[in-house]
Amino acid sequence: MRQIPGEQPSTGEAAMRQIPVIVLAGFLGSGKTTLLNHLLHRSGGSRIGAVVNDFGAIEIDAMAVAGALGDSTVSLGNGCLCCAVDASELDVYLERLAQPSAGIDVIVIEASGLAEPQELVRMVLASEHPRIVYGGLVEVVDAAEFDGTREKHPEIDRHLALADLVVVNKIDRAADGERVLRVVRELADRAAVVPATYGRVDPEFLFDCRPTEERIGQLSFDDLHEHDGDEGHDHADHLHSAYESLSFTSEVPLSPRRLMEFLDSRPEGLYRIKGYVDFGAHDRGNRYAVHAVGRFLRFYPEPWARGAAERLTQLVLIGSGIDTAALAKELEACKEDAPHADEHSMWGVLRYVQDKDSE
Repeated sequence: MRQIPGEQPSTGEAAMRQIPVIVLAGFLGSGKTTLLNHLLHRSGGSRIGAVVNDFGAIEIDAMAVAGALGDSTVSLGNGCLCCAVDASELDVYLERLAQPSAGIDVIVIEASGLAEPQELVRMVLASEHPRIVYGGLVEVVDAAEFDGTREKHPEIDRHLALADLVVVNKIDRAADGERVLRVVRELADRAAVVPATYGRVDPEFLFDCRPTEERIGQLSFDDLHEHDGDEGHDHADHLHSAYESLSFTSEVPLSPRRLMEFLDSRPEGLYRIKGYVDFGAHDRGNRYAVHAVGRFLRFYPEPWARGAAERLTQLVLIGSGIDTAALAKELEACKEDAPHADEHSMWGVLRYVQDKDSE
C-alpha cells in the first residue's frame, strides 16, 4: 500500500505495504556513503533500512546509535536501521528489514565500490518476499575524477546506461562541471541526472518522505520544506530552491493510453513522479499508485477503499528546468471519462506492474 505524503497507514495496511528497495552504486570515492548519511539525516520522518557492505564507513557515531538489534544490525536514533552484509547475506537482511515490526518505509542498499550493480538489481528482483519491490538504481559519479574513473573503469559507461537516476557528485570541484554533466547525460540515456555537492540530493527524488506531523490532504512540494523558524534562514541555500514541482489533481479519470504517452515522453529534467491514478472504467476495482525515479517506472494496483466518497487522481511531479504549465496541460489532456473500456487500453500500464509469478 503506497502513500501520498500526509496519509498514514493503518496497522493492517502497514503489514501489506510493499517496501521499495533502492540500489545505490558508484565507484570508490564517488560519495555513496556521504549521500547515504545525508538521506538518513533528512529522511523526512521515513524509516530507512540501510544495507551496506562496509559497516565502518557509515558515520554511526554521528547518528546517535540507540542499541544493537543483532550481530550486524544497529538501530539509529532517528528510527532507521543499518545492516552490514556481504552479497550472500543480502536476502536474509532484506527479509529482516521487510518485517512489519521493523516499521521500515524504504530500503537503500549501498553497493561496494567494486560491486556490479546489475547483479544487485537482479538479486532484489529475485526476492520472493511479498513486501519487497525494486525501487530503482541510483549511480553516484565523482565529477572531479570522472575522466580518470572512465579511463580506469571503462565499465562505468555501462553502469550509467543501466541507471535510473545519476547523481553527479562533487560538481563544485570539477574543472568543467557542465562538460561532465553533458557527457553523463549522453551515457545515461533517459536517466535523470542530478548535480550535487557533498551528496546533498533531495530524498524525495528517491522515495516518498513520510511527514513527521500528520497532515490532511495532499501535500504540495513546498509543504515538504523543513522550516526551522529562524528569521535569518536563507532559503536560497535550501535543497529545494533549485527545483520546481507540480501538483495535479483530477476528479475525471485518466486515459491509460494517453497517460503512457505522457510518461514515455517525459523530459529529462523531470526527476520524480509519484501519486495515484484513477483509470475509471478501465479498472473500476483499483487505483494505481505510480512511482517514477528518472526513467524507472512502476505501477502498483490496489483496491479502492470501501465506501470512498470520491475517486481522485493525485500526482506530484518534481524536476529541474521543467515547464510546469506545459506538463499540467499535457496531464489535463489525459482526462477521459469513458463509460466503457477498450480491452487493450491497459496493456501499456500493465507492462509496469510487477508480476511476482513471472520472476
